[in-house]
Parts: sequence; structure tokens; C-alpha cells
Amino acid sequence: MTPSETHRHTGHSDIVRELIDGTVGMRADIDNMAPGDQVWWQSYRTRLGQVAREGDHR
Repeated sequence: MTPSETHRHTGHSDIVRELIDGTVGMRADIDNMAPGDQVWWQSYRTRLGQVAREGDHR
């Protein structure tokens, strides 16, 4: 597996985890994410999910 494939799959794993537990970032106590309140992140996740659904043209 190439590094770019590893990075892509890691990103996919992050998205799945976010959808499962509703959290983002590295850890609950150190999220390493850009500033934004809970409302902003919920909106972001909603938009991300919408983009993913619109991109699924199987």
C-alpha cells in the first residue's frame, strides 16, 4: 500500500468513527481540531454527510 493510499484510508476511518461516536479529533481531552463550537461542528458533519451521500452514484 502506498503512503497516499494509507492516508486516504485513514481519512475514511476518521469519517466512519465520527459518524459512530459523534466526536472529532485525536482524543476527547486533546482534540487537535480547529476552533469551533459544538453547533459549528454539527453543521460541518451534516454538510460532510450530505456531500458524501450526493457523491454516491452507484
